[in-house]
Amino acid sequence: MIKIGKRQKLIINNFSKVGAYLDAGTEDPKDNILLPNNELENRELNVGDEVDVLIYKDSEDRPIATFRITEALVGTITKLEVIDINKNLGAFLYWGLNKDILLPNNQQTEKVKIGEKYLVGIYEDSKGRISATMKLNNFLLPAPEEIKKNDTVTGTVYGVNEELGIFVAVEDRYFGLIPNNEYFKSYNVGDEVTARVIRIREDNKIDLSERQLSYIQMDKDAELILEKMKLLKNSFRFNDKSSPEDIEAYFGISKKAFKRAIGALLKAEKIEKTDKGFQIKN
Repeated sequence: MIKIGKRQKLIINNFSKVGAYLDAGTEDPKDNILLPNNELENRELNVGDEVDVLIYKDSEDRPIATFRITEALVGTITKLEVIDINKNLGAFLYWGLNKDILLPNNQQTEKVKIGEKYLVGIYEDSKGRISATMKLNNFLLPAPEEIKKNDTVTGTVYGVNEELGIFVAVEDRYFGLIPNNEYFKSYNVGDEVTARVIRIREDNKIDLSERQLSYIQMDKDAELILEKMKLLKNSFRFNDKSSPEDIEAYFGISKKAFKRAIGALLKAEKIEKTDKGFQIKN
């Protein structure tokens, strides 16, 4: 059975002036797939030879075979560049063939731009055409055994939900989420992130945090606060009574992390508490 958007091995049935026809596995020769002449250059092929090809549909929706290697196959995820936009249809993405892949308007989760690359899933639409989508939930895989708690992983943001958090395609393959209480800065679709695995859920989806383990993160937060104190000098007015919103807005950390880092600086005698607040110790 012919599978659009997949590589498969087919037998050459016959040659014509336009190319070689590959046996489609039906009794009707009209179903055979054309491997055009420009694919046959510098190849010595004969009737009965088996060839490894990709099947796609041309501009007239006819199935065509090619030896060329594309950047993705149906059912996989990849980053592709937008090379053209049709406001009525969607965006066209380059994937290695003369015919580009359409990213329909209703499959975009944000407005895309020419020249930018986006993480997309490749699928076959209801008319048998190869298309792309930015809606990746059905393409992402459960976490493999080698990904463990506290591992540092990289991924691409593919969704932002104010109630749940930041959806991340871990290694551009696996389902990940940074819950709302685990990040303190803004993310956009397409951002590349490095995060720590905080748990593997029962459904093998990955929960992430942008912050390191507390003892590592505390040192980083302490360094950040110390640098800010050096910068602000006597104007440093943050203390235990500062609001969580003000701390997050200025330092990008939670109030809990702020207090933990201040405690570490006090213990290390790098700062001191005065009537005016915290100051660098002379």
